[in-house]
Amino acid sequence: MLRFLTAGESHGQALVAVIDGLPAGLALDFEAITVDLRRRQGGYGRGRRMAIESDTAVILSGVRHGRTTGAPLALQVRNRDWPNWQQTMHPEAQLPEGATGARRAPVTRPRPGHADLAGAIKYGHEDLRDVLERASARETAARVALGAVARQLLHRFGIDVASHVVRIGDVALPAPHQVTFEQARAIPAESPLHCADPALEPQMIAFIDRARDAGDTVGGSFEVIARGVPAGLGSHVQWDRKLDGRLAQALMSSPAIKAVGIGRGPLVAELPGSLVHDEIVPAGDGTVTATPGLARPTNNAGGLEGGVTNGQDVRVSGYMKPISTLMKPLRSVDLTTMQESPAAIERSDVCAVPAAAVVGEAMVCLVLADAFLEKFTGDSIDEIDRTFQASRERLRARFFRA
Repeated sequence: MLRFLTAGESHGQALVAVIDGLPAGLALDFEAITVDLRRRQGGYGRGRRMAIESDTAVILSGVRHGRTTGAPLALQVRNRDWPNWQQTMHPEAQLPEGATGARRAPVTRPRPGHADLAGAIKYGHEDLRDVLERASARETAARVALGAVARQLLHRFGIDVASHVVRIGDVALPAPHQVTFEQARAIPAESPLHCADPALEPQMIAFIDRARDAGDTVGGSFEVIARGVPAGLGSHVQWDRKLDGRLAQALMSSPAIKAVGIGRGPLVAELPGSLVHDEIVPAGDGTVTATPGLARPTNNAGGLEGGVTNGQDVRVSGYMKPISTLMKPLRSVDLTTMQESPAAIERSDVCAVPAAAVVGEAMVCLVLADAFLEKFTGDSIDEIDRTFQASRERLRARFFRA
């Protein structure tokens, strides 16, 4: 079983993440972790903090000579903005030389849509900063770093993951489920919104600009596609082992994600079964399929049936609400006086959908890696490889007809 946790605050000294259950012997590309961290910081509509941070991960344990040892892997992502917030986060600490940060007043005006009020009620905090620092999407940098490790495990066995932005506000792809894995993977790194249709991006940018000018924020949606996922991951025998449920929970746990779709998602509620369910046919000559001898002309199910992967691309969509911090704040209540007051303003983004897509990739990688290790067990990469290859041979012997 793959387990992971993250620790740290938005304006703390660093984020720390631990992943346990990785097999020994996995060669890691450390630069690839940095690439995913930088991808998370990109996208049109991001705020000023992205100009301050330049995220990199430092491996603290679990790796020797570039390979995992089988022990828990710990890594750290430092917050470069820490000196400017040290007096606020830990006023008793000694300020480092050259630090300019001043102590900021407590936050007492919760933002509608954020965890501020609900978290303060749950934990009894008077200064809402104790909530917002941990509830901040900054925490997802640690998830992306761990997801980059899981991505490398999956890639070792032929599984690759990509994403694309489907919608910004009311500007959307007409048929998002028709974007192929190859199209998503081919989106240039410099694409401002990582949309598979570059002709739509100027309209999306204009939508974001109008929201910024109005002191508002915008949401949208994205799709994550996993290619090469073997059939048989997950299980139908218990509710908590269903892989689609595990993927949905993973994406919904990301900040501002309010809905998750598998395959065609909500659209399946509008269509008859004849236009939803993916027919099963014999594979034609030269057809390359994950299940030898069988083919599926469509993939409306998103690669999952009954909570189990069926060998097709796994397709998961996330729907993101607008960010909670508005430059023209909504009405709130100052909890010290219980009088109506504008909600607090924190440094924030206008739009972070492309970044949310990168976080979505990380979460899909972590869940798929967990399910992969659950099925193809072993303490080392070599053991897992033997189990994986034997499973492929059994599948071929059962279904393939020469």
